[in-house]
Amino acid sequence: MHKQTFFDHLILIAGAVAMCGPLLAMFLVTTHEGGFFREHGLTLVPGDQLLNNYGRFLGAEAGFTGDVTALGMVWNSFVLGAGFAAIKVVLSLLAAYALTYFRPRFAELIFWLLLLSLMLPLESRFLPTYAVVADLGLVNTRAGLILPLVASGIGTFFFRQFLRNVPDTLLESARLDGAGPLRFFVDILAPLSWPMAGALFLVTFVNGWNQYLWPVMVTSDEAAYTLVRGLQFYGRTSLNGMMLACLAVLPPLLLLVVFQRQFVKGLFDGSH
Repeated sequence: MHKQTFFDHLILIAGAVAMCGPLLAMFLVTTHEGGFFREHGLTLVPGDQLLNNYGRFLGAEAGFTGDVTALGMVWNSFVLGAGFAAIKVVLSLLAAYALTYFRPRFAELIFWLLLLSLMLPLESRFLPTYAVVADLGLVNTRAGLILPLVASGIGTFFFRQFLRNVPDTLLESARLDGAGPLRFFVDILAPLSWPMAGALFLVTFVNGWNQYLWPVMVTSDEAAYTLVRGLQFYGRTSLNGMMLACLAVLPPLLLLVVFQRQFVKGLFDGSH
């Protein structure tokens, strides 16, 4: 048993090193001077230019208008990820609540049509989606960036499966206390759904943070550039491009590390 545990941990450590090693090497390159990568490639030896490089890069202005800054791209990516995740969680929970407790006609058909949206990713409907966004005057706006991404059936699926396992006695008790549908949802179902909502928020935040193709299509204003789009602007092998890549990975990584236990609990044990 102990031998098996040892080999299990050895495999996990090897996998972690294989996944994190290149990222660590890229980060260490950014601690050296600008031409280090072209001369020496990746390295596992830290340099002494960490504060100088990142201090200069975070405040530097770039682009034709000077509106492209690292801090601005971090903020744009955060707004896109957080807005996308928050609206998606709320819409998914409300849709699952309606399908589970109000039982509209053809509820099962509606549910399967929502799941069918998983077969139609945004990339497959770029042109009609962009046409709608343009007709609404949402090009080069945060609403145009976020709203077309929020419609998806995966969140509704998870919340519906969770709500179907909520004991009916809670609904009966709420009715006896005179609670209406809104109060039952706000006071009982929403608090019970927090673990599941938190897990879904993390997943969708990372998905929104990493969006590339849709921001390229719907924004041309340099002030609206996201971190992922900025990688193309700065180049992948330049010092600035590597620092931007490190910044792009850091927030999702920190969220998943800090809330790892809650994330797993919400996905697989949301009833607690």
